[in-house]
This record gives sequence, structure tokens and C-alpha cells, in this order.
Amino acid sequence: MTFFRKAGARLVEKTHAYKGWNNLYQLIIDYTGSDGETARLRREVVDHGSAAAILLYDPVKDLVVLVRQFRTATFYLAREAFVLEAAAGLLDGDEPETAVRREALEETGYRVGKVFPLFPVFGSPGALAEEVHLFIGLIDTTRREAAGGGLADEHEDIEVVELPLDEAFAMVGDGRLPDAKTVILLQWAVMNRALLQAS
Repeated sequence: MTFFRKAGARLVEKTHAYKGWNNLYQLIIDYTGSDGETARLRREVVDHGSAAAILLYDPVKDLVVLVRQFRTATFYLAREAFVLEAAAGLLDGDEPETAVRREALEETGYRVGKVFPLFPVFGSPGALAEEVHLFIGLIDTTRREAAGGGLADEHEDIEVVELPLDEAFAMVGDGRLPDAKTVILLQWAVMNRALLQAS
């Protein structure tokens, strides 16, 4: 397909418009469309750094471990403010696997054994610069090392939830589990259950 061969973009200006929990940048872009015409676009992008997420899976019990915590965006939209999702966190300068092992222990109390690195994804590439590196991690739910729940100095207040894999995946279909990264991870786990259980 050659439709976009003529298309391209050039950054003209980037302004750091706001710094808080997130960073907001205003961009001026010269965008040349597939028709060869160039237009000047003004866009915003939110950037708070890249992250890693891990679905914890017990292959013996066929269980996944998720976390439930307050999420500002769903609260803002007057949806369920406490979202069930895979353990995740910002890289904070670490390699993705190192970061995700750290976050899993902090949030759930489980130390991850074998890790399956999957692929990075962008949740909303039209406006969010966050790249999330996805992993599946094998655990033994009879060997929990700590209570989990997150870090008190970061005001994390995390509930650890253990569910059969099929039950968690069914929650995607009925709308009880709306987090995109977790949907992708659960789908991969269901499709590759035999591989995970044989590891």
C-alpha cells in the first residue's frame, strides 16, 4: 500500500506548557498529507514517562493477580473510580523488566519468577506519549513475600485481587475491566495458557 508514502511531519516548535503530575507540551507541526499538501497543525501531548505492566499468573492454580486502585481519569469521567488492572508503574530510569519486577513486589507482595516480555504499546497515541512495556510473570500464590498495597509515601492504596484467569477475562466482555493494557495482557494469557502452564 502506497497511500502514505508522500505523508510526513516536521516539528516546528515545542513548548512546555504545564508541569505537574503530568507534563503538557504544545506542539506546532508542519504536516504534509498523502495528497502532498502541507498544513500547520497545533497539537498537545501529555508526557509523564514510559512505564511497564505485568500480569501475574499462577500456572498451577490458573489464577491471575490484579490490583485495584483509584484512577483519576475514570473519577473525572464519573465512572468507577477504583479500577482493576495489572500491576504497573513508571520506569523511573530502570530497564522495563527491572521496573516491572519492582512494581509487582511493591503492589502485590509477590516476587516474580520467570518473565515473558511481550511488546510495548501506546494507550492513546493521539495524545499520550506514554509507552507501556508489557510482561507476563509467573508466580506461586502460596509464596507471597509481603502484603503489597503499594508505597505509603506515594499515597498508594492498592487492593490485591486474585481471580481465575477465565473469570478475569470474562470481566473484559461485560465492562468490569476497562483498562486497555490489562485487556491486552489477559487476551495474550488466554491465547497462550498452554505455553505458560508448561513453563
